[in-house]
Amino acid sequence: MRKAPWLLLVLVLLLGWLQYKFWFGVGSSGQVVVLEQQVDVQKRENGGLQERNDALAAEVEDLKSGESAVEERARSELGMIKPGEKFYRVVEPVPPSPETNADGGADTTEPTP
Repeated sequence: MRKAPWLLLVLVLLLGWLQYKFWFGVGSSGQVVVLEQQVDVQKRENGGLQERNDALAAEVEDLKSGESAVEERARSELGMIKPGEKFYRVVEPVPPSPETNADGGADTTEPTP
C-alpha cells in the first residue's frame, strides 16, 4: 500500500510532462494551427498560379495551331497590317486642362492656336 502514493505522483508528473509537450513542445497544437494556416494560404496561391499556367498553356496552343492567333497578336502588339489594307488612325482631341498662374489661381485667358 505504501507504493500507491509514489506511483500516483509519478503518473501525475508524467501526465504534466505530456501536457507540456502537447501545448508547448515541438509539434505542439499552436504550431499545428500556424502550419494549417500556411497550407491554406499556399493552396490559394497555387490555385491562382495554376489558373495562370492554364491560360498560358491555352495561349501557347492557340499560337501553335492557328494563324488567327498569330495574326491577332501581330496586329495588336506590333501594329502590323496586311498588304493592300489601309490603316486609319483615329486620334481623339484632348480637352485643354486649366493652367494655373503663379499665384495659384486658374488662368482665365484663352490659349492661342
